Amino acid sequence: MTRIVYVNGEYVREEEAKISIFDRGFLFADGVYEVTSVLGGKLIDFEGHFVRLTRSLSELQMVNPITSEDLLKVHRELVQKNSVVEGLVYLQVTRGVADRDFAFPDDISPTVVMFTQEKSMSESPLAQRGMKVISIDDQRWGRCDIKTVQLLYPCMGKMMAVASGADDAWMVHDGKVTEGTSNNAYIVKNGTIITRELGNEILSGITRSAILRYANVAQMKVEERAFTVEEVISADEAFITSATLFTTPVVEIDGKKIGTGKPGNVSKRLREIYIEESLKTAI
Repeated sequence: MTRIVYVNGEYVREEEAKISIFDRGFLFADGVYEVTSVLGGKLIDFEGHFVRLTRSLSELQMVNPITSEDLLKVHRELVQKNSVVEGLVYLQVTRGVADRDFAFPDDISPTVVMFTQEKSMSESPLAQRGMKVISIDDQRWGRCDIKTVQLLYPCMGKMMAVASGADDAWMVHDGKVTEGTSNNAYIVKNGTIITRELGNEILSGITRSAILRYANVAQMKVEERAFTVEEVISADEAFITSATLFTTPVVEIDGKKIGTGKPGNVSKRLREIYIEESLKTAI
């Protein structure tokens, strides 16, 4: 079945979708994106993604071109048109089309594109065996809290990991882990969940927010602070969170086992809680 995508107010077949070569998203990575998970044909944490989208746009001096209600309608329409039961909806908003110039004009209309991808997430083999990661220098720009489409270095980091036989890379700045290439990073030590505090160095993950909330409800101790690679190696367990990987254990870093070298109980339990609660609140 040909996939139906959304381009600036129209639903078209993917092979017919086009944007201008002068779009600033293409020329300058001048745009932001969000990825909303789909479970059981319903959207997970949609409102959280919309709030973060609006903030990212604001940080780049862009006005959100679509209301929450209209965006929800488009998400649901794409899920229905493409018969997505489990997967994701990708949304990208760029500043729009203008002749190439570093300074952008005021009277420019944003470009909005969306598409779906089918993906098995609830029964992920990676969650069963655990991820292997490597540590790399964090060489991204300084505003990692904005979810921009400027993702070249994370792509390079992912390929470094693949080349070394790992699944992902955890980036390190000033001796402390920031985050994975597309996920937030955590360790567990003596029953305490430790994850870096929010700031310009990391993205405020929607799944991160949910997991920390559920952890508190489950009376798990949470500490928000930066940690070193050495602390990862000596941790009892580690895991990541993201919109499409939910909570996924990390069992190795730089070839060294974390804990027993197998998925830990904390990450397993948080994954169960997240899926269970997400299905309850999906729309």
